[in-house]
Amino acid sequence: MSELFSLKWKSQIDRLIASALVGLMALMVINVTWQVVSRYVFQNPSSFTDELARYMLIWVGMLGAAYVAGKDQHLAIDIVLSKMTNSQILKTKILIHLFVLLFALAAMVIGGSNLVFITFTLGQTSAALKIPLAYVYAIIPLSGLLVIYYQILAIYQLKNPKKTF
Repeated sequence: MSELFSLKWKSQIDRLIASALVGLMALMVINVTWQVVSRYVFQNPSSFTDELARYMLIWVGMLGAAYVAGKDQHLAIDIVLSKMTNSQILKTKILIHLFVLLFALAAMVIGGSNLVFITFTLGQTSAALKIPLAYVYAIIPLSGLLVIYYQILAIYQLKNPKKTF
């Protein structure tokens, strides 16, 4: 189990997410470029590009949030931490990671899974692409699981600073 939370695994997951984000961003640029060209050059706007760009933006946003949580570079107000002792800082950081973990569990994993289940059960499909919306929304619980993984790893590292995996 501790091997699952090793820095080797984390770096491999980081690389995988980063590659997915780069690929999605490249596809978004191509998609939006085609949208502009088809609309203004050919005077015949593409019917699927707007919807595809929207769905890729959802994926980039959710995966990007998980990636940033893993790098511990999310937006934070740290002025309060500068007034604390080292012991208080440690406890506060652990508490923050626990709150993020609980939010990811409740909102992203449980709530996102319910959203995926409902849209899959109802058979909802996108208007232009005709793909099940459950596939679009599946990134929410997946990103939530990634955030939870990163938060557990961060808490473990805070509690065991000298221990290497």
